[in-house]
Amino acid sequence: MKQSSEVRSCRSAAGPRGNGTEKCKAEQASFSVRDPDWELSPYTGLNREGWISAGKFLLNGIFRNVQDPRAPLLMPRYEYAISYPNRNTPPHKVQAEYFEGLARSFFIAAPLLKEEPELKIAGISLSEYYRSQLLRACDPEDPAYVLDYAAMEAMGEQQNPFRVYQQTVEVCALVICLWACRELIWQSYSRPEKDRIAAFIRGYAEGNTVPQNWRLFNMLALAFLEREGYPIEEGLMRDHAQAVLNYYAGDGWYRDGQCFDYYSVWAFNVYAPLWNLWYGYRKEAKLSAYFEKYANQMMESLPAFFDRDGYTNMWGRSNIYRNAATSAFAANFFLRNPSADPGLSRRISSGSLLQFLSREDVFYQGIPCLGFYRSFPPLIQPYSCAASPFWLGKAFLCLCLPKEHPFWTERETNGGWEKLKRGENREYCLYGPGLCCVNHGSNGMTELRTGKVLKKAGDRSGIWNYGKLAYNTKYPWEAGSDPRIESQQYTLEDLSFSSVSTANACFFSGQRDGVLYRRQFFDFSSEKEYHWLQGINLADFPVAEGLFRADKLRLFQRPLRIRLGAYGFPDNGTEILRKKEGDWQALILKGRDSRGRAKQLAMSIFFGFSRLDYLRQRDCNPDSENSILVYAEADCLKQYGYEDYFCISQVLCRDAPEDFRPEELFPLESIRFFDPEKKGGYGPLLLSFKDGREREIDFLGIEGQMML
Repeated sequence: MKQSSEVRSCRSAAGPRGNGTEKCKAEQASFSVRDPDWELSPYTGLNREGWISAGKFLLNGIFRNVQDPRAPLLMPRYEYAISYPNRNTPPHKVQAEYFEGLARSFFIAAPLLKEEPELKIAGISLSEYYRSQLLRACDPEDPAYVLDYAAMEAMGEQQNPFRVYQQTVEVCALVICLWACRELIWQSYSRPEKDRIAAFIRGYAEGNTVPQNWRLFNMLALAFLEREGYPIEEGLMRDHAQAVLNYYAGDGWYRDGQCFDYYSVWAFNVYAPLWNLWYGYRKEAKLSAYFEKYANQMMESLPAFFDRDGYTNMWGRSNIYRNAATSAFAANFFLRNPSADPGLSRRISSGSLLQFLSREDVFYQGIPCLGFYRSFPPLIQPYSCAASPFWLGKAFLCLCLPKEHPFWTERETNGGWEKLKRGENREYCLYGPGLCCVNHGSNGMTELRTGKVLKKAGDRSGIWNYGKLAYNTKYPWEAGSDPRIESQQYTLEDLSFSSVSTANACFFSGQRDGVLYRRQFFDFSSEKEYHWLQGINLADFPVAEGLFRADKLRLFQRPLRIRLGAYGFPDNGTEILRKKEGDWQALILKGRDSRGRAKQLAMSIFFGFSRLDYLRQRDCNPDSENSILVYAEADCLKQYGYEDYFCISQVLCRDAPEDFRPEELFPLESIRFFDPEKKGGYGPLLLSFKDGREREIDFLGIEGQMML
């Protein structure tokens, strides 16, 4: 297998691509901060006026595509196979696309209209446009009608009494926006017009919903109706609220399905504070107290999930929502007793905003494309359409805070980053969601490790989003063109059956003496007995610019070829170097990302692995068309035999041109095993480093502490 000379593509790995698909190209200039305020905002230059300018920039990209002021907001498309509507989409989803464009763009327009009621974009009066389109969306006789709940039920699927609809999501966005500019839009309607909109909202508020964060959509729709004098069933509201409360896992995070992701941030900890403000504080004091407590608990660690530049990590589903993960900071200030730091909250929110809006490749004809940076089919999910990225508009809820609010008046601070010195790390290990993140003082990056993950075997997209060993804010996850080699994942190639397994389940065992313990299972299924599952015990800990791994094989079937990938590396002209120290090997990549910034990655192997190699890929990296994936290999050939049990490695990342020093590539002084054969079959492992530090790796006891 000629890995290092072969260029493989991720196009097929992303799923089918239908007719009309074309590559997303940068056709829109990026946003830049005019008149930066370095006194108030020394890190980003962005003040409130800068945020308003950013909102207008996004709205201009939207409305430059609106040729007729009466036309619905249909965003330009370049992808037709994965996102909806497509040839497999039921007819009613066409109207859902209309509604997404309307409601999610309103996230940005509503707070700007409150600020500037006469605002026009591309010659269109935004107040007139949204006022008219909302009425038309609720009118069965209008071509822009998006279908009310009763119409949905009448269209079929009667055999499924629990069906749910995309419109429920957008109704929640709608009521938030009507609240944000209430006096300008909602109050301008006549009583019959209000009643028509309220009836539309009520249908979805009282209708079926998904039993996870979607319940909050119903709660906010009901709360809006109650605020505006429409009667609601309080028992229905209370039932949704108690269910949401019982999804709580700890540390501010809610379980939203089997895994944890940013939905705890941009859904639970945005909608719950709004619900408290609109309804809970008045009507459900006990429930609202819990939601406030949990939202404040999240603020204790959430800033650490962003890096020194405020960058959002590419992790979990719906990565097209980008900087929406910062919306919980602004929402925290809707609480009676918020705990968020105003200066830090604005710094992170602004940093993440610029992470995306400052890049031309984020946009397709003025619209944020279906990707993280450039168009990236491997992360597109079928519930998304071209308008879906405007969920990022939730970050603009900060403009609902008045100009005199501390969020806008306090000087930017960078929190713990300001005290974190070169060579130091700051780590948070959250047992509730099984998440561990580390801030690296040397390179300013944040790495996130997930510990409670379960995906269906073979769900490559789901595993890419959730099941990688680590996620890095400056090295977003790389898809795989070859299933035998995955970034930041182990793969097992069965040499008897020519099959490949990827870990689809990760169990969390917590942190001990600075070492995080987890276990990954390959092709996990509840139908399989525990002892018929291939597994690897994971032990890792941070070093100055990356993570050090000492993982132990837990296999029952061989012969196998084991591979472990590093982070994907953008290839825009890359120098590839190899270094050795005794039996230890390192492979170093030196190059630049698509924006010309220096990048370096080094993978070192110390035990268990026999070789390092690399694979060239195309369309597998969120930043660049071409990329390189470094990986390590090991062969386990005997079905039963006392062979090497540990795989010891390290991956370092650097955004600077200075070479890695030998002591960084090979930081170990010695590896000491408990067993006389020095294979690591039993007993602890002691790693001694050249700087005098020691780490003991001991998996004894984790068997009884595995959590999902």
